[in-house]
Amino acid sequence: MLDLISMGGPQIISISLIFSVFLILIPWWKIYKKSNQPGWSIFIPIYSTIVFLRIINKPWYWFILFCIPLINLIFLVWSTALLSKKFGKDLGFTIGLLLLPFIFLPILGYGSSKYESS
Repeated sequence: MLDLISMGGPQIISISLIFSVFLILIPWWKIYKKSNQPGWSIFIPIYSTIVFLRIINKPWYWFILFCIPLINLIFLVWSTALLSKKFGKDLGFTIGLLLLPFIFLPILGYGSSKYESS
């Protein structure tokens, strides 16, 4: 019985890896590209956050605020709302990005919404 369960492990890992690439990483890449930022920067941890702050027009030192426990939650919600606003979306879309990112990130990345730089 244990052998049957353990045989499914690699398949589950591969399927979840494929889903995470198509539902999280590629949409983020496309969001960065729509914002005229380098898409490859999503793979570099600190730099990707700095680029994200550029996308939402906030100063680099917000990165420090993302590192402070509990304060980071406030700034995460705020920055997600700013990202939604940059693409012409409303509060409902922000809530969707926060609660169901695997659905709303592809909508933002693959969809027809345009980045508004101002």
